[in-house]
Amino acid sequence: MDTMTKLELLTAAAKYDVACTSSGIDRDARLGHLGSTTCAGICHSFSADGRCITLLKVLLTNSCLYDCAYCANRRSNDIPRVAFRPQELAELTMAFYRRNYIEGLFLSSGIVRSPDYTMELLCHTLSILRESLGFEGYIHAKAIPGASEALVGRLGRLADRLSVNIELPSERSMQVLAPDKSHASATAPMGIIASKVAQDRVDRASSRKRRQRFAPAGQSTQLIIGASPETDLDILMLSSSLYRRFDLKRVFFSAYLPHNDDSLLPGVAADVPLEREHRLYQADWLMRFYGFEASEIVDEEHPFLDPLLDPKVSWALQHPELFPIEVNTAPYEMLLRVPGLGVRGARRLVRARRHVTLSHDSLAALRLQLKRMQYFITCNGRYRAPLAFEPELVRSRLVADAVSARAKRKGGLELAPGQLSLFEEAQPLLDGGPDARDLLPPEAAPFQPFQREQLRAFAAQERKLASLPAAGCMS
Repeated sequence: MDTMTKLELLTAAAKYDVACTSSGIDRDARLGHLGSTTCAGICHSFSADGRCITLLKVLLTNSCLYDCAYCANRRSNDIPRVAFRPQELAELTMAFYRRNYIEGLFLSSGIVRSPDYTMELLCHTLSILRESLGFEGYIHAKAIPGASEALVGRLGRLADRLSVNIELPSERSMQVLAPDKSHASATAPMGIIASKVAQDRVDRASSRKRRQRFAPAGQSTQLIIGASPETDLDILMLSSSLYRRFDLKRVFFSAYLPHNDDSLLPGVAADVPLEREHRLYQADWLMRFYGFEASEIVDEEHPFLDPLLDPKVSWALQHPELFPIEVNTAPYEMLLRVPGLGVRGARRLVRARRHVTLSHDSLAALRLQLKRMQYFITCNGRYRAPLAFEPELVRSRLVADAVSARAKRKGGLELAPGQLSLFEEAQPLLDGGPDARDLLPPEAAPFQPFQREQLRAFAAQERKLASLPAAGCMS
C-alpha cells in the first residue's frame, strides 16, 4: 500500500483522540537541527499574530489487539488495517515540516503484539526524528497503558508532552465496554510520568549541565462522554482527582460519536452530547483557574450540569445568600465567582478600586461585560439590574438571553425541529423500560442529557455487568 493511502487511513483513525492542544513549551532552533517550538501553540491553536499552527495527527497503526466497544479501530471491526514503518513516518513528518504544512507531530497507535512492542515502535519512530533527522519541533506522544517503566521513560525523553487516555470515567464501564483495559493500567504510567517530570525539575535545578528534558510540556488524558451512564459529578470528581494525583496539564472531554453497531452502545439515532462536553470544559476551567472544587459545581442533589446555563451562573443562582456582592470591597477570590467576570477583568477591577470608588459606569470604562454581571453585583451600594435578584427570575432572563444569542449566531433562523430536544427542560424521561429508568436519579430528570438510544444502551450495560461472574470483576 502506498504512503498516501496509509496517511489517509491513519489520520482519519486518529481523529477521535482530542488530547492534543497548544505546546506549552519553548525550544530554540539549534545549528544542525531542524525546527523549533514556542508556547504560541500547536494543533487547533492560534499564535499571537493570528496564525493557525497545526501538527500531523496520526496513528502508527490502526491494528489493535483490544476490542473496546466504542473504538472505531476495535479488533472485531472489518476495516482496512495498515501501518507505517517508523522510518517511513519519520521521513513523512519531516517532508511535511519542510513544506510548512505542520509544526509538530501527534503520534498514537493501536496495540500490536503487546504494549511493550507498540511502545518500542513509537520510541523508534521518535528517535529517528530527534536523533537521526534532527527534528526539534513539537511532539505529543501517547504512552501505551501496560508498557514498562523503562519504555515510558524513553518516550518521555523524546516527546514534549505525553498522554495516557483513561477513556471511560468508571471501572464499571471499563469492565463492560473495554474488558482488556482497567483504570489501573492507565493510572500506572500516569504515575510514572508524574514522578519523572518532578524528578527532572529537581535534577535540572541542581545541575548546570544541559540535558534532555522529560516531557517538558507535561501530560494529559481524555475521557469519553456519553458512551456510559456516569454523571457529570462522577466525571468532574475523577478529573479533580487526576489533576491532584498526577499534576496533569489538561483533562480532555470527548463527546461519544456513535459509529459502531453494538447493543451496549448508543446507536446512530442518539444525539452526540456536544453541549454536555462544552459545559464540562467550562466546569474544568472553573476548577483550574477560578478556585472551584468539583463538589461545588455539581453534587449529589444536582449531579448534572445545567445544559442551558454555564456552570458559574448555575453556582451563583444556587447561592443567593452570597449575592449581590459589593465590587468595591469584595475579596478577589469572591470576584472570580461573579458570572461574567473573568480572571483578567477581576485583576483590572482590583487595581482600579485602589484609586477610585467604582460605579457601574466605571466598570463599563474598564471594558467589563455587565450583561450578566449586573445581576450579581452592587457598586457603592447601588444595584442597577433590570430585575430584582431572585434566582428564578434571573435564571429565566439569562436563559432567554442565551437562546436569543444562539438564534443570532444561526443568522436569526429557527433551529431545526428536535435539534435541541436533548436539552429541553420540559422533555420527560423517555421510555427505556424499567431498568433504564432505574439507572438515573428521578430528581435529575429535568436536566438529564440522555435520550432513548443512550438509556437503552445504559440498561444493556447494567445487565451485562450484572451477568459477569464476581471472579471476573476488576478491582
